[in-house]
Amino acid sequence: MTRFAILLGGELTVTARLRGQIAGARLIAADSGMMHAAALGVVPELWVGDFDSAGSELAVQYRDVPRETFPAEKDATDGAIAVAEAIRRGASELLLLGGLGGQSDHTVGLLGQSLGLARQGVACFLSSGTEEAWPLIPGRLRVELPAETRLSVVPFSDLAGLSLAGVKWPLANRDVALGSTLTLSNVALGPVEIVLRAGHGIAIAYPPLAPDE
Repeated sequence: MTRFAILLGGELTVTARLRGQIAGARLIAADSGMMHAAALGVVPELWVGDFDSAGSELAVQYRDVPRETFPAEKDATDGAIAVAEAIRRGASELLLLGGLGGQSDHTVGLLGQSLGLARQGVACFLSSGTEEAWPLIPGRLRVELPAETRLSVVPFSDLAGLSLAGVKWPLANRDVALGSTLTLSNVALGPVEIVLRAGHGIAIAYPPLAPDE
């Protein structure tokens, strides 16, 4: 499995958990997402975007990183361009870093994009360091979470046959309507198993930070 981490321009809190999640992944920066490279201690293999939000200091600091420049007026976000390039380079798993929180339109658009990737058979995970998300499509998903992590499943359509195990309030083969709050604010007891028969949604988790983070 070829793993790529995409550095996006939103907020990112660097934690020990996040460092472990990106270990061994190849990296691509999308425009101002390059600002996270130093904190993560990485140098991406490619930098893409229209560079309307990447400052001159970043341009100097990472002048040796290969770039692909696109016009500001284009029909895809810089993040989507970075994702497409990762897939072109053989990505079978994508870690989208810095895309949660911030502008709601970009966040929801990115969550929708993650669902599209999952439908294409590309495993996808999103993180801001303090918030994590996984697309849910029919099938089984195991999420490694520390105990006492708050976990929500947000339906993006009616869900059929949803089961949750490894949580404080488990579910077994439940139907959950679009707009339902039934599956918000559960609590993980450790690794979580999610099974879905039909529909699609997003699992969102808030792992507790270490005392020094």
